[in-house]
Amino acid sequence: MTSPPVPSAVAEVLGQHAEHIRTRLLEIRDLIHVVAAETEGVGSLMETLKWGEPAYLTQASRAGTTIRLGVAKSAPERCAVFFNCKTTLIETFRIHFAEDFTFEGNRALLIPATGDLPREPLALCLRAALTYHRRRTILPRTLAN
Repeated sequence: MTSPPVPSAVAEVLGQHAEHIRTRLLEIRDLIHVVAAETEGVGSLMETLKWGEPAYLTQASRAGTTIRLGVAKSAPERCAVFFNCKTTLIETFRIHFAEDFTFEGNRALLIPATGDLPREPLALCLRAALTYHRRRTILPRTLAN
């Protein structure tokens, strides 16, 4: 699957980051699109800016909650994948993926800007966000609780 072209407004914001941050954020962006395409019921994503950061919404299906990409103020050397702080997503991820990620409060996964991307655990987290509003979860049963 090939990700759609980056919208110009999103590309402009990504272009403001250091090259290693931008490269990792684009890698995460690609994974968001792959996971959305592979997950039944998610549908197409709307890619826009929210709070000045690239944001991915399941506007057509309304299956999930918004995912944003950027850097956290507490860790500007890392990439951040932000989730709605009013969800239980980060709480769940912290229980199941403590060895894969560091976290910022109840709103973000922090991911090193270089090195190997933890693709499998990140894909599970993205799928959980993209399907958050559906009753049936895509995560393994242990992550659904």
